Amino acid sequence: MKERTILHSDVNNFFASVETVTRPELRDKPVAVTGNPKKRTGIILAKNEKAKIYGVKTGQTIWEAQKLCPELVCLPPHYDLYEEISERLHNIYLEYTDFVEPLGLDECWLDVTNSLNYLKKSGKEIADELRERIQKEFGFTVSVGVSFSKIFAKLGSDLKKPNATTIISKSEFKNMTYQLALSDIVGIGRRLEKKFAKMNIFTIGEFVKLDNKFLKELMGETGVELKQDLLGESEKSVLNYYNLPPPKSVGNGTTTIKDITSREEVKKTIYFLAEKVSARLVRHGLVGSTITISLKSSKLEVKRKGQKIQPTQDIESIASEGMKIVDKLYNYNYPLRAIRLKISSLTSDKAKQLSIFDTEKTVSKVLPQVNDKYGKVFLASDTASFLNTSSHPQEE
Repeated sequence: MKERTILHSDVNNFFASVETVTRPELRDKPVAVTGNPKKRTGIILAKNEKAKIYGVKTGQTIWEAQKLCPELVCLPPHYDLYEEISERLHNIYLEYTDFVEPLGLDECWLDVTNSLNYLKKSGKEIADELRERIQKEFGFTVSVGVSFSKIFAKLGSDLKKPNATTIISKSEFKNMTYQLALSDIVGIGRRLEKKFAKMNIFTIGEFVKLDNKFLKELMGETGVELKQDLLGESEKSVLNYYNLPPPKSVGNGTTTIKDITSREEVKKTIYFLAEKVSARLVRHGLVGSTITISLKSSKLEVKRKGQKIQPTQDIESIASEGMKIVDKLYNYNYPLRAIRLKISSLTSDKAKQLSIFDTEKTVSKVLPQVNDKYGKVFLASDTASFLNTSSHPQEE
């Protein structure tokens, strides 16, 4: 079997890079994308290289980051802009191959195996060309890993940042990666990392020595598959961009500026989230038949409940069913900090495939009714007065 050439392209500090490129006056300043620092303690979602120098890290609270870097410029996220830039990046990748598989907004795998001959370039040359093009056309940098498999291409892009090409060959992958921490692997989160640490398993090299039966008991089939990937035995393909599967669920969550307890405030938030989720469903031509609501209290306690509903992508239906769940979960006698709404059990909306113009009519018809009832709080430009600006749609 012909050895594959797979690239993994990862935009360096994506959110912060987009912000500084679109606001040139910030290019020489430490910048972080965060929640609203004036109205509620939030966290650092992204930071640029200048902020990193001060020790600013993703996941820190804003006040912790500002203590390290008093000059830190904190900006709200602009997800519509990030998605637009992401699609433009995809179009560049598609000039090299149809086998482009996104991993979030800022990362993509590219299988260029069949492109090497007609492009008359090696994997490294393609990677270097991509880095040069993106820096010239967008003004920010990417790191690219080049390898024979998806997992090592991803590890390669993580090894050298910012703005680097890293090759992990089949003959050198063990020497280059087996000393790396388990947390460097996609699929090993903090919970699993802590479990392995208790067993004195800290590195990739130590992980691959574990017995398959033990891994299956600990992680299920996922653990065995991950070991196979890390042994260099995986044949997982990069998906064709034009045949990507639809999302398994579409969700949106928000942290409110202030703790809320009244049903009216909760209802406003649910309608806001329903609008965002509905727009995503319409864009994908999908309807969902399971709705899940998650409520987080000011003490960070989470209550979650899901239930079946009639297949829908309609704002009113999603919001109405969401409030039914809220009323079962919550008695409005303690403060809420965050709310999340998710639609799953997705199927194609073949019976009622709307054009973009029909979609605009549907949304424009429903939103005035919602705004008449609850005040004009549901358009993106009007939500900042009530909801934390870190609210954004997520596909899972």
